[in-house]
Amino acid sequence: MSTTTALVLREINGPFSLEQISLDAIRNNEALVEIHATGICHTDLSCANGTLPASAPAILGHEGAGVIKEVGADITDLKPGDKVLLSFAHCGICEQCTSGHPAYCYSFVPWNFGGKRPDGSTALNLDGSQNKKALYSSFFGQSSFARLAIVHRSSLVKVGGDNDLALFAPLGCGLQTGAGAILNTLNVQPGKTVAIFGVGSVGMSAVMAAKLRGAKEIIAVDLQQSRLDLAKTLGATATILGSDSDIISKMQEVSPPNGVNYALDCTGVPAVIETMIKCLGTRGRAASVGAPSPGKTVDVDVFAQLIHGREYVGCCEGDAVPSKLIPFLIEQHEQGKYPIEELITYYDVKDFEQAISDTKSGKALKAVLKWTS
Repeated sequence: MSTTTALVLREINGPFSLEQISLDAIRNNEALVEIHATGICHTDLSCANGTLPASAPAILGHEGAGVIKEVGADITDLKPGDKVLLSFAHCGICEQCTSGHPAYCYSFVPWNFGGKRPDGSTALNLDGSQNKKALYSSFFGQSSFARLAIVHRSSLVKVGGDNDLALFAPLGCGLQTGAGAILNTLNVQPGKTVAIFGVGSVGMSAVMAAKLRGAKEIIAVDLQQSRLDLAKTLGATATILGSDSDIISKMQEVSPPNGVNYALDCTGVPAVIETMIKCLGTRGRAASVGAPSPGKTVDVDVFAQLIHGREYVGCCEGDAVPSKLIPFLIEQHEQGKYPIEELITYYDVKDFEQAISDTKSGKALKAVLKWTS
């Protein structure tokens, strides 16, 4: 049984600590990956503070990037030495997976939030002694807040050998989600108008994707002026402070006669979602990617929805097929059309406390931990 260094969450709403943990032997459908970098996502922090379901002690992390060290017998298309980005896990055989929508896998919750392998076994333990304690692990099929990770095959996306792993690590979840919401779920069309509520890293990715799609107007809404300024450099054509009391009328001014064609909420705040829906024009379509705690609801004027033909849908992981969307986004970056380097702040893993603090405060749009120097 091998050991590695990992960020351990000893208790929900407690601190993380760098500790040694032990790894089980990999299964036939798993790979052992040497992690070079891991993005910090708000989902990690929401699980750590109890907003989203998890238990402790735990190894979180689900935006990993690294190099394969070992593959299980059933993995024939990857080999040691391959560079990989890590995304969400999915069964690959249900109706949603086989129809090109793995983010809606019928087993998505247990496979990504269950804290164990699909067969119920534990991949990671707190120490290597006979009194070892099972860790909540296999988070998104990876638990990549660790120097070594046991990764399910469905979470692995091979990338070219010249790709910067630290730069592209966040594509596994957050950035993929923002871009996919625009490209897949909303399917924004050229010449149309789109509003994006909350321009953290997910929202910024959505702004860039809307520009890729040729949207005529891209309206960014956020409480922080500095983020709105950055959004303008990345493709937003108009910005509105989230504290503005006239958001709806200003949307209608930018997108007459009665609102935008598309809207995306990246905040998960019910009041913001309600405003977003009201900003939709006739036959407008809105989606949510921001995740509130389970049980949160929004008030919707059903009559207005009916009269205007508006749609409001949920969006998980950008409805992405990671093996397709991630290479596409890397290609767009290579062409200078998806400059995600503008979003990322790098931290040595020993500075994880600062990285988490900067993520919570909003100082860092996307913090990336480097496990290698």
